[in-house]
Amino acid sequence: MPKPLYVLIDRDGVINHESDAFIKSPDEWLPIAGSLEAIALFNQHGYQVVVITNQSGIGRGLLDNAMLESIHSKMQKQAAEKNGLISRIYFCPHRPDEQCLCRKPKPGLILRFASDTHADLANTYFIGDSLRDIDAALAAGAKPILVKTGRGLDTLKQHPDINIPIFENLYDAASQITSRQ
Repeated sequence: MPKPLYVLIDRDGVINHESDAFIKSPDEWLPIAGSLEAIALFNQHGYQVVVITNQSGIGRGLLDNAMLESIHSKMQKQAAEKNGLISRIYFCPHRPDEQCLCRKPKPGLILRFASDTHADLANTYFIGDSLRDIDAALAAGAKPILVKTGRGLDTLKQHPDINIPIFENLYDAASQITSRQ
């Protein structure tokens, strides 16, 4: 039996609009155009979609686990309305100064996902909008992809020598990845 296909996706700036003030409630969670359709497209081509996200707003006291669950419920409901399914969500609640092993750019969340699912990270894409996403993917042995949404354009300006696939947005990445099967 073939191993399941997975795609890992950062949340803020890739699926939904980024906020420097953090996404603290479901009302503040607004999907980027085409991102929910991208999740559905991945699903239609046999990929399980997994969200890997830093959520230091919890560690900063800006929201609690129950509110984060409400935000994620909204995300999953809106994805389902577009025939998309997010199979799993992994998040790091720690502040950057806590030096945990799960906060990207460290690979802890990706490695936990791989341990839970026995996924082949060498054949797993990680789609993000920042250098920390790229670094976490590389450290875990996954295949990084950068999108220009969220902090993606700033990441490209600061690191013009990035040598990984780069796409306009999540839907563009999903279209290209699924067309290669």
